[in-house]
Amino acid sequence: MRILMVGHYPPHTGGIARHLDKLVRELRKRHEVHVLTYGPIIPRKFESEFVHQVKPPNIFGVRGISFTFLASKKIRELHKKYRFDIIHAHYIGTTTYAAILAKKHVKVPVVITAHGSDLDFMSRLPLGTYYVKKSLSEADRIIAVSHYLAKKALSLGAKKVYVVPNGVGKLQYDGRERKFITFIGALRHYKSPETVLKLAEAFPNEQFLIVGDGPLKKVLEEKAPSNVKFLGYRRDIENILSKTKILILPSKREGFGLVIVEANASEVPVIGRKVGGIPELIREGKNGVTFEKFEELIEKFQGMLTPKKQRKMGDFGKKISEKYTWKAITRQIEAIYESTLHFP
Repeated sequence: MRILMVGHYPPHTGGIARHLDKLVRELRKRHEVHVLTYGPIIPRKFESEFVHQVKPPNIFGVRGISFTFLASKKIRELHKKYRFDIIHAHYIGTTTYAAILAKKHVKVPVVITAHGSDLDFMSRLPLGTYYVKKSLSEADRIIAVSHYLAKKALSLGAKKVYVVPNGVGKLQYDGRERKFITFIGALRHYKSPETVLKLAEAFPNEQFLIVGDGPLKKVLEEKAPSNVKFLGYRRDIENILSKTKILILPSKREGFGLVIVEANASEVPVIGRKVGGIPELIREGKNGVTFEKFEELIEKFQGMLTPKKQRKMGDFGKKISEKYTWKAITRQIEAIYESTLHFP
């Protein structure tokens, strides 16, 4: 197949860019895969001929809408040259709507994937609601990375949704002493990093790491107790996890929670808030625990502090993570492509 992916892609960072990077690498073992992403970027040398871009103005509130129309036009131009079999757009909203607009002209099936905040956040914005509902109703196939998002998509007008989770690659760790309680994520309100600071205050003898960047970083650094260290954005997540004994994910909304699988792959148990797709990944008391209120977090966190408990949960988590290999995930997506082409 000749496939066009649309969405954030390296050198962009973030969950969707990482997802696309792994998916594209696996698909390229059997197919020709092109990518259309936000510019300006300098593509990596090994794939420069397959990565295309449009350059919308970098103005908040304008960038996404501009991308919709610029990308739709670019898709039509690229299709004339490459004759794609499938267009697969990621993050339902302005990005997927670009593919929907192009579909009317290129007559190519469009698959779209919901990743999380697209349905949790974008669908509540006035114009975002239009893009989301139009994309869901006119796409040929819809993929959600969790059952939680699948139900959300159905409530917004989708007819049928396939659930295919995120994948995780093989993570190597060096067996260093595990001594940190770690948060990995964007420093934004919906990720609730302030919950980590409160937990650190309640457990002054534990050491906490906050990995990530965002608009709350300065405020959090000013409020943080002395047992919290900020590392900023890091690419060496497996190195961080090799020093971690518990991962904490206190998000107020989360479509999937890839970092849970990554932590489990490194034999790290997880404590996460019981929202969105998080309960689908944490088997209570097996590879981690979930909480709702802060008082419950305190109690359950206390119960995870023994090394024996951490090892037992880590071992179980490692077994669970083996279900999420990119090879297995990609095969599921290929099957959806094939069903789209054979049974439109």
